[in-house]
Amino acid sequence: QVPLVESGGGPVQAGGSLRLSCVVSGVAIGSNCMGWFRQAPGKEREGVATTYTTVVGTNYTEYTNSVKGRFTLSRDNAKNTLYLEMNSLKPEDTAMYFCGAAARIGLSTCRARSRDAFEYWGQGTQVTVSS
Repeated sequence: QVPLVESGGGPVQAGGSLRLSCVVSGVAIGSNCMGWFRQAPGKEREGVATTYTTVVGTNYTEYTNSVKGRFTLSRDNAKNTLYLEMNSLKPEDTAMYFCGAAARIGLSTCRARSRDAFEYWGQGTQVTVSS
């Protein structure tokens, strides 16, 4: 069973919106750190946004500078689903978007959005923004 399954990608014109979803299952359920990463052709996988949930349920969400004010990450624990609402999309947002989860990292590591710290990954969903 694939622990993370993304959906919601597709083609969109610049200025448009998309909402990505990531359904969490199996060993990835309960991961305290989850996030969205993206990888454009010929580039490294970069952390777009991560969220860390403490044992008392407080969430700490961090965004990379290029998406602040445009993207919103949310987590519905009842549905075991992570979302990424993307507005005002730009051509430079074009990439394969991946959902990642980590069950045993701390707040600072989660907020650093380092891909090496994440142990579970989905297959990705392609977002293509045309100008």
